[in-house]
Amino acid sequence: MNKEIRNTEPKSLWNHFSDINAIPRASKKEERIIAHMVAFGKNLGLETVVDDIQNVIIKKKATPGMENRKTVVLQSHLDMVHQKNNSSNFDFDTQGIQMEIKDGWIHAMDTTLGADNGIGVAAIMSILSATDIPHPPIEALFTIDEETGMTGAMGLQPGYLNGDILLNLDTEDDDEISIGCAGGIDVTATQSYEEYDCPEETTAYEIIVNGLQGGHSGMDIHKGLGNANKIMNRLLFMAYDNFELSISSLQGGGLRNAIPRESKAIVVVKNKFTEAFSFEFNALTKLIKKEFSFLEKELQLQLIETSTPKKVLDIRFQKNLIQSLYTCHNGVFTMNATIPELVETSNNLARVSVGNGSAKIACLTRSFSESGKMDVANAIRCSFELAGFTVNYAGDYPGWEPNLNTEILGILEETYKNLFSETPRVMACHAGLECGILGTHYPNMEMISFGPTIKGAHSPDEKVNIASTQKFWKYLLEILARIPVKS
Repeated sequence: MNKEIRNTEPKSLWNHFSDINAIPRASKKEERIIAHMVAFGKNLGLETVVDDIQNVIIKKKATPGMENRKTVVLQSHLDMVHQKNNSSNFDFDTQGIQMEIKDGWIHAMDTTLGADNGIGVAAIMSILSATDIPHPPIEALFTIDEETGMTGAMGLQPGYLNGDILLNLDTEDDDEISIGCAGGIDVTATQSYEEYDCPEETTAYEIIVNGLQGGHSGMDIHKGLGNANKIMNRLLFMAYDNFELSISSLQGGGLRNAIPRESKAIVVVKNKFTEAFSFEFNALTKLIKKEFSFLEKELQLQLIETSTPKKVLDIRFQKNLIQSLYTCHNGVFTMNATIPELVETSNNLARVSVGNGSAKIACLTRSFSESGKMDVANAIRCSFELAGFTVNYAGDYPGWEPNLNTEILGILEETYKNLFSETPRVMACHAGLECGILGTHYPNMEMISFGPTIKGAHSPDEKVNIASTQKFWKYLLEILARIPVKS
């Protein structure tokens, strides 16, 4: 199927995309893709630099007649989110992404696709390797670790770039021009606890929550999609409150920037309660599935009898854990007061890991407002500290304040109208783009973001539309041809 993808137009873009998707490139494990990009730049005879943080910068001179235009920084990130279905045996460390075309979209098989932000990377590579595309001076910036810490953008130092305009190719709707984004902060709660021998005269069960859509914890947070950690906690709350349930282990979710799709718990219930517990579990399952019947049609909640575990949680810690997870805010907190339908502040209860005497809860809090971001982060911190957890903040990055008065925005709007006979949507997004951080290093650089239509980013349902990518490619080339003369 990769051969069919490589023969899709524009062939240069899809070939570069196929090349980089053959390379494992998880966040914080980008060594192989960095080496690939360095070899790519040097093989073209272009100035290629790797900075101290491992960002790759490749510079290309203007085509004849465009030497006096403003220098453009084309920017995308090298890493991708690694998520797969539980049923998949795919090994992200050793295998390349397996792709297929279905109904005009390119999908991966049971994993994330890497279109976020591989399409942007491939588009930039196509421009760098082309001999027939008019363009101004180009500085290609390929950052690392965007998905789990914005490490590349945070670590980029002044002096590496001389560009006047930065085009970030990391937006996921082709009729959208992004001029702002939310900032974020990682909130992590940890606690050690005592384990005790499993009570006698109990029956053990595995509780499974799966079949959820998942998605991007910024771009999709307003959709009301199910969070596996929250749904699991409702089941556990019901059971411990009514049937003396004891938890042995609990594992749910994964990356902070992905809405949790799956959760599993091993629990025991006193034999005298098993019939009533099973009845109430099924009753609550029906209610939860009814609540999500429109959005989460594949949601499954299973109760499976299993072998008895050796240890269970201290009952006091268990109560504190369940209650703190219940009070932890998840989803939209506030909407933006000035931009319609824009989420202002949110939190994703991304990861719950409990077992072997150690508990860790991971959240990602986002907001356009620094004060709003910290307000929600502090609320989450308080709910867990009241339960005896230690709470730490990390990965704090700023938002990107919207500016409607840049020259490049006017060029993008006019170009879009001329090419497609419609008006683009100019907006800010609730995802974390690197522009806000890069702007702290290069405050005089005009920045803007756009890209092709990608659905299901950060989940195994991720797909990129072929026709939209062709539209994006046409748009990008026309923008480069219209970059103004440097004053």
